[in-house]
Amino acid sequence: MKLHSNKYQTRKLQVSEVLLLLLLTFFMLSSCNKDDNNCQGIECLPPATQTGAGTFGCLVNGVPYVDNSGFFNCFYQLVDGEYYFNISPNFSNKIFRELDLGCNGVNFAEMSSFNLEISNDGSGSATFSVTNELRDISTNLNYNGICQITYFNDATNVISGTFEFEVFDEVTQTLYVITEGRFDTYFTQ
Repeated sequence: MKLHSNKYQTRKLQVSEVLLLLLLTFFMLSSCNKDDNNCQGIECLPPATQTGAGTFGCLVNGVPYVDNSGFFNCFYQLVDGEYYFNISPNFSNKIFRELDLGCNGVNFAEMSSFNLEISNDGSGSATFSVTNELRDISTNLNYNGICQITYFNDATNVISGTFEFEVFDEVTQTLYVITEGRFDTYFTQ
């Protein structure tokens, strides 16, 4: 009879161990999902690749703005002897719904960066469209930045780059600092 009692106790320990293991697994899995869904800052941005991945991301005052759709407009075209570049990602549930970043008169085969200030030959600009309002906030001589083209292949139509800039919203008197900007996509010619 004592032998039967030991078997019962041993079996009871195994069941409690299994329950404990299941509870630990449940807590570990739920905490991993929570961490993955609440990324912060730069960890939310797509990697800085050079493959035509269809990604765009930056931090706006530390808040991630990401468009991984691959459906944003990006072109690099030669018109009347001058090159024009523009990329326009869209953002949902953000202060800004769209960003237009581009330049005029820059041949990426000869020059791999351009200033973001006022768009004219040899330089570019960055403009945010304010969500639910008919107004834009743009770079200018006082609030500006730079865009660096890190990869350009006009045979495969792949372009990648990094950028940073500042814009000032006159209406709300808010300075927006854009950092860690990166894009990697295909462009049309």
